Amino acid sequence: MRLALELAVGGQGRVEPNPMVGCVLVKDGACIARGYHHVFGGPHAEIDALQSLRSPDQAAGATAYVTLEPCCHHGKTPPCSEALIRAGVARVVVAMRDPFPKVDGGGIRQLRRAGIEVTPDVLKADAEALLAPYRKRVRTGTPWVIAKWAMTADGRIATVSRQSQWITGPESRLRVHRLRARVDAILAAMGTVEADDPMLNARLIDAEGAAVTPPRVAKRVVFCRRRLPALQSKLIQTADTIETWLFTSPRVDGGRLAALQQRGARVFALDSDDPQAMVRQTLQRLGDEGMTNVMIEGGAELLGSFWNPTSGACLVDEFHVYIGAKLFGGVSAPGPIAGAGLSPIDLATKLTLSRVDRFDDDVRLIYRRVVG
Repeated sequence: MRLALELAVGGQGRVEPNPMVGCVLVKDGACIARGYHHVFGGPHAEIDALQSLRSPDQAAGATAYVTLEPCCHHGKTPPCSEALIRAGVARVVVAMRDPFPKVDGGGIRQLRRAGIEVTPDVLKADAEALLAPYRKRVRTGTPWVIAKWAMTADGRIATVSRQSQWITGPESRLRVHRLRARVDAILAAMGTVEADDPMLNARLIDAEGAAVTPPRVAKRVVFCRRRLPALQSKLIQTADTIETWLFTSPRVDGGRLAALQQRGARVFALDSDDPQAMVRQTLQRLGDEGMTNVMIEGGAELLGSFWNPTSGACLVDEFHVYIGAKLFGGVSAPGPIAGAGLSPIDLATKLTLSRVDRFDDDVRLIYRRVVG
């Protein structure tokens, strides 16, 4: 099952909104096939493993280790439960049940009715952690939110004069582009757009320095509370080639929207100018559009809008914190999260550390928000 979970990660950024799934077939104590879901619309993990066999007869009597309950409905591909039954497997070991309503236990029941032994919940916690974004979207209809920032060892994201390039080194910045290359959307606010004139896209290169096409081209989402991007901005100049979505409050100049739309921008009118309400409405719309993972690239003010300082509620699920080997100092040098901030310490957002990486002298910490 650990091998199946490792295989499943190969589909990250390519299979969403489907879940990442891995499958290993074992017979007579030996691994005879392995597979995973490579790309959205392509064969699922079980089919990929079965198709890798030298002969279909090899699967008879085998045990299939699958990281997610086999699907039992007709979607873009036929049901995997039926494929396993036809293949003659004797046992199916499942890491976690699929929460998708069209499955949700149905695949396990179908296998058992066919006389196949099913062992559920093997490495369940590992599978749930891997599929946390998928599980959240199925459960709430909203995407998994990743916040990313780079800061100095003393916790500053810029100097007192607001200079920030570069806090971290080339390898850290490459890792950020890899993250951009697997998410559905990159979120920024107008402060970042005006200050940096960013492209908000993934720029990947191979070992020879040649450009590499990312597995997923993220949509660029801009929160426009009071102002709109300039026609000359990089985002609008490239809006006809990279989808650019503007989520606007009632306070923006509506007369400028037509010109932005003519350049290719897509406009979503929100009914509030409250930053937290705008964030909630935007996340719901992104979920309605089928997004599974989104990342925040937009500065301290936008990050602060994902917190409620009164209740301590937080809308961010995962944090990628890059710590550069620099010190800026200065009382007025900004930190990563602005806004009113929390007062009582018992309202602090609690995190669990899931990964630590070192890139030269930089460190990346990946946290997940503790739920409950």
